[in-house]
Amino acid sequence: MLKIAIIVGSTRPNRKGKGVGDWVFGISKKRTDAEFELVDIAEYNLPLLDEPVPPSSDNYTKEHTKNWSAKIKSFDGFIFVTPEYNHSTSAALKNGLDFLYKEWNNKSAGFVSYGFAGGIRAVEQLRPIMATLQMADVRTQVTLSFQVDFENDALKPAAHQEKTLNKLFDEVIAWGTALKTLRK
Repeated sequence: MLKIAIIVGSTRPNRKGKGVGDWVFGISKKRTDAEFELVDIAEYNLPLLDEPVPPSSDNYTKEHTKNWSAKIKSFDGFIFVTPEYNHSTSAALKNGLDFLYKEWNNKSAGFVSYGFAGGIRAVEQLRPIMATLQMADVRTQVTLSFQVDFENDALKPAAHQEKTLNKLFDEVIAWGTALKTLRK
């Protein structure tokens, strides 16, 4: 069965990303067409990229990189939960992406973003990164707005968001299935 990671891309104290990731994961449990796992980047304690050679060399020297590599390698596709900080994604998510290369190749990617403008600018920054990592990012995107989808700092998504999320799952699974043949 296809394995999809839901990656929480923020490490900030009091972050909203963990709640968003939990919501995405909760909805994923209703599905039987893939296996989903919530991966919190904060749990990996990745420092700023500290490997002495580029990740494309596949020659990791640090234990934290080896652990991150093993986790990412085990998945066929990804749902990235990203905040929008200063019109971009979080430094923690960008750093986590930069640590690896081959582990991301020929896998599908989708986005659940949040922020005052729904996090759309963060995803605009992530899409060219996905292309460089040889990932297929899907068109559908869940955008959660602080004005509409949160109440008193708690996530309360508008009714249409679950439907959009399921469409996102459909696309990530379809592309993940197709790309799996390239990795064999």
